[in-house]
Amino acid sequence: MSEQRARAREALGHGAFDLVVIGGGALGIATTWAAARSGLRVALVEAGDFAGATSSASSKLVHGGLRYLAMGPSAVPMVRENHAERRALGDRLAPHLVRPLPFLVPVYRGGPHSRPVLGAGVMLYSALSGFGDGMGKVLSARRAQEYIPQIRTAGLRGAALYYDHQMNDSRVAITAARAAAEAGAVLLNHVEVVGLRKRGSLVSGVELRDRLDGSSFGVDATVVVNATGPWLDKLRRMEDPSAAPSIRLSKGAHLVLKTDSPWRAAMTIPVDDVRVSFAIPWEGQLLLGTTDEAYEGDPADVSCSEKDITQILNEASTGITSDALDRSKLAYTFAGLRVLPGGAGDTSHAKRETVITAGRGGMISVAGGKWTTFRRIGGSVLARVGEALGRDLSHAFDGVPSALPGAALPDRVGAVLERELPTLPDDVVKHLATHYGTVSHEVLALALEDPTLLDRVHPDGPDIWAQVAHAQRYEWATEVDDVLRRRTTVVVRGLDTPSVRERTGKLLSQATA
Repeated sequence: MSEQRARAREALGHGAFDLVVIGGGALGIATTWAAARSGLRVALVEAGDFAGATSSASSKLVHGGLRYLAMGPSAVPMVRENHAERRALGDRLAPHLVRPLPFLVPVYRGGPHSRPVLGAGVMLYSALSGFGDGMGKVLSARRAQEYIPQIRTAGLRGAALYYDHQMNDSRVAITAARAAAEAGAVLLNHVEVVGLRKRGSLVSGVELRDRLDGSSFGVDATVVVNATGPWLDKLRRMEDPSAAPSIRLSKGAHLVLKTDSPWRAAMTIPVDDVRVSFAIPWEGQLLLGTTDEAYEGDPADVSCSEKDITQILNEASTGITSDALDRSKLAYTFAGLRVLPGGAGDTSHAKRETVITAGRGGMISVAGGKWTTFRRIGGSVLARVGEALGRDLSHAFDGVPSALPGAALPDRVGAVLERELPTLPDDVVKHLATHYGTVSHEVLALALEDPTLLDRVHPDGPDIWAQVAHAQRYEWATEVDDVLRRRTTVVVRGLDTPSVRERTGKLLSQATA
């Protein structure tokens, strides 16, 4: 057992907590972070890995929601709020992890949207963001090609330009989890809730099983929050076996393709009057997605099917040349589940809203949400916790935003790293600066103990072995996939060879021996 894990296990055994959060995705981490900042004694438990399911299977966007403007004036406050959170993340909280990116919406002859309509839309969108990234405008077809040479030109009448942000969702999750821990929270992954403790009819804690060593233990808490995403109703039935279903699930699949040349902008390709397809430069590759269809299977089994691959490539082909979409370039596929309020109708038209409820036993359940506003949602859940505790906890994130660990402009971090380690390759410097910020120094410090940790994990990628050691020591990583898929970019680049996985496993086992 690692020292970090041993400390968390010991802390969970000492006394009662004000709050236990079940679920280590975006909303669970945000709630835990908010609670710790507010002075509560809070614990977070996660059956798998932090951001191990839906929260690491997003479209990697922090965005205001351009398409929401089609809903009319009622959407304006929501888009403005999204922009405020987007800019807070990109400007102050995590400028090393959340970066601005131009987007093009191509306009084709016979398409669902016209140049004037899109032009007005991106202008309003820019205004709602305070024009912080620049002015939305309509470009000519030739100018659009300068941004994206692979844009399909047949019938192209121009493109609307706007700005949003992108991120590495797994790294944001792990960094926010670390922020919660530094504020005093106790976090533990790979520990499953097998039951709820009750005092009379009220939920008073959780019964847990450590999936790594098989041991069982429990934690007492005044309030329990259920932030388990697709597993929400399973936990609700632990509280109340008669609880009716409250959510439905929608699958979103994505593809990652290798590219011959970097893209200068992303694309938002209209599919119909509601759905869009994204093509986003990400980690030196091209991210395509997403699907939106009802899902009724086991959440643990969700995956990108051959049907999904075909659909995504076909939808992308309406705006991208065929050579850029060659299946031989497919590096990785993944899928996640959106948690939507229960109801009728197809999932693409369902409301994307967050619902916070309390069950018969007092357990608070939170469903829905998105990365862009995860911090604000965590604050809203905490306010509900405050009501249960008889305290005003509605201002956890008020005032100047608290930066996440490592927050700094990547270029400045990179300049320092180049001076300190001039032999470090440029792509590795950039990779560390944009994934760790100032925490890069902590990563590289491990190489002082073992210089071989400066070697690349795979010769075709920028990740180095020091990141593996750092993930195990400081970021709760215990399994190979914890490291290769969520702490590094090895898996998403299609570089997780058997030899890479074998050495990663050995490093993890040596560190915990």
